[in-house]
Amino acid sequence: MTEPESSAPKATWAFVLLAVLALAVAGAVWWVTRPGPLLIQGEVAAPRVDVSARTSGRVSEVAVDLGDTVETGMVLVTLSNPQLVTAHAAAASGLEVARASEIAAGATRPELIRVREADLALAQADLRLAQGQIVRDTELSQQGLRPQAQLDQSLRNVETATRRVEAAQAQLDLARAGASPEDRAVAAAQVAQARATLEQRQADLDELTVTAPMSGEISARLIEPGENIGPGTPLFTIVDLENAWFTFNLREDLLAGLKVGDLLSVRVPALEAEVVAQISLINVQGQYASWRATRATGDFDLRSFELRARTTAPLAGLRPGMSALITLGG
Repeated sequence: MTEPESSAPKATWAFVLLAVLALAVAGAVWWVTRPGPLLIQGEVAAPRVDVSARTSGRVSEVAVDLGDTVETGMVLVTLSNPQLVTAHAAAASGLEVARASEIAAGATRPELIRVREADLALAQADLRLAQGQIVRDTELSQQGLRPQAQLDQSLRNVETATRRVEAAQAQLDLARAGASPEDRAVAAAQVAQARATLEQRQADLDELTVTAPMSGEISARLIEPGENIGPGTPLFTIVDLENAWFTFNLREDLLAGLKVGDLLSVRVPALEAEVVAQISLINVQGQYASWRATRATGDFDLRSFELRARTTAPLAGLRPGMSALITLGG
């Protein structure tokens, strides 16, 4: 009876051992097949501006070079264009002519007024002479010493002299008044047009000096002194290193739990540094960036999204193009 009683504990221990082994195998399988952390690679990007000229010209002086740091408004390059200088001088002369015409339309020369006054005085003298003559002819006609025809001629002479006085007075009034309101308006419009033309020519001259539209670093220089360039020709590329960000492209199934304002731990291998960055943008990419399903059923296409994040504290040495790594899941 002793042997059967001793075999029961052995069976129990064997069962426990098998259970432990089964759990260990299951744990090992889970450990091997469990979802691991996903490493996502992105890069550093920064605002950049391609600087170009708005007018044509020859490069006379280049004030900056690759790698130089520039401030907003700093002179980058100076162009020369003799045609624009000549056009500016012609526009300035046109404005002076228009101003002179406006002055001439607004006032009459004193010499012309004196001529009109003399004409009026002469017409008035003729009128007085004609009036005196008709008085004498009337008295003689009453005495029968002047024929009626001569009296009629004297009356016509008075009428003619009166009309000449009126005409001379009108000419004098016109000379004193100067040009008509319409003529003055035309002269003022011509001055405004000439001034606008001069301002346009001055703006063209100002464009011969190209300045930096923003602060940053010169990352590309595309011109040399002596070159002829046209409007829109790229001259420099300026990168704003102070406002760099991290950019990552993620499938939409990896965006779960991510939203604007979340913090990420970003590793920058080039700087051997790990920084905290805050998500500032989650934006869908174009159709070309979609992940296409390879199976006809049981799967679906996934869109790609751009995720941007900015460092919460400045990181020295951060430059566009550097790799950036984040870990999702796990």
